[in-house]
Amino acid sequence: MTRLLTGAPATDGFRMPAEYEPHAGCWMLWPERADNWREAARPAQLAFARVAAAIAQFEPVTVGVSTAHYSSARALLPGGVRVVEMAHDDAWMRDVGPTCVIDSAGVVRGVDWRFNAWGGLDGGLYFPWDQDDLVASKVLEIERLDRYRAPLVMEGGALHVDGQGTALVTEQCLLNPNRNPHLARADIEDALRVYLGVRTVIWLGLGLYNDETGGHIDDLACFVRPGEVCLTWTTNRRDPQYASSQDAWERLNDARDARGRRLRVARLPSPGPMHLSRREAAGIVPRPGTKARPPGERLAATYVNFYIANGGIVMPLLDPRTDRLAAQRLKLLFPGRRVVGVPGREILLGGGNIHCITQQIPRGLR
Repeated sequence: MTRLLTGAPATDGFRMPAEYEPHAGCWMLWPERADNWREAARPAQLAFARVAAAIAQFEPVTVGVSTAHYSSARALLPGGVRVVEMAHDDAWMRDVGPTCVIDSAGVVRGVDWRFNAWGGLDGGLYFPWDQDDLVASKVLEIERLDRYRAPLVMEGGALHVDGQGTALVTEQCLLNPNRNPHLARADIEDALRVYLGVRTVIWLGLGLYNDETGGHIDDLACFVRPGEVCLTWTTNRRDPQYASSQDAWERLNDARDARGRRLRVARLPSPGPMHLSRREAAGIVPRPGTKARPPGERLAATYVNFYIANGGIVMPLLDPRTDRLAAQRLKLLFPGRRVVGVPGREILLGGGNIHCITQQIPRGLR
């Protein structure tokens, strides 16, 4: 039986491993909301099934599905993908699932953050979110992993770590008063040290332009390996993303990681700009309390939002003009992994991409 622990990861000798460390598997959730996913979520479900199939080439995949959608999801997903009944409010497993930590003996535990739909009643994307707030504990129960319940509103997409004591975050997200208004910057750093087992926090400024999560790091930058980061980039000075990517570049080049290293920074091209079409917007059924998706809205498109699997990289295909270049750069950045592209527009229409809909469980020695 899974235990609810009273201590904290760092004091118990646990740290958050980097995503490029070995996985036991990957978890996802099934998209179902007609007020967020067009055409009753059917195109998104087909896209999620393709992502699950791509990841399943490299590691086990589990998908949580509501009772009402269980049969159709089981039919669409590959036979090797495990499907479990799980109530949820939307399909962003990265943000509602557990952040796992590991100790030197290979024991894996999970951090269960408090979730408020990216801002609660002050800018949150939907209400209610109570089922999403239960997802992490359900995943850990199924995986038989002990759980820490953190006293902090946080999402997995707001965090990247190098596995050697360094965390990468944005001020736009973590300092937003709609998450933890009672905490100052130093308090949040202390909480990250306690719950992630890190020693150094590198703060970037703004996240990706028009990112409705409020500036998640996983749309802007991520660790490739210890001492190396990739960053979304545009050379178009008129693009509103240009200034924030330039600022992130300067901060990363000025930073030192937990081991005192200067960071190498690789640039990934930006697709687009991409926008929600009138036809796509017409397929969404609006509902009070859920973010509106008007036609013409700029989409937060980025290639940085990829998933690192055991032996593979699963990246979104977003723009034929830049897909090939992005794939080539990812192959250079991850020479020991096979890069697999999956069409990502339908996921992007809902507000995120492949990294946002996945959450890895690290491989332990238990």
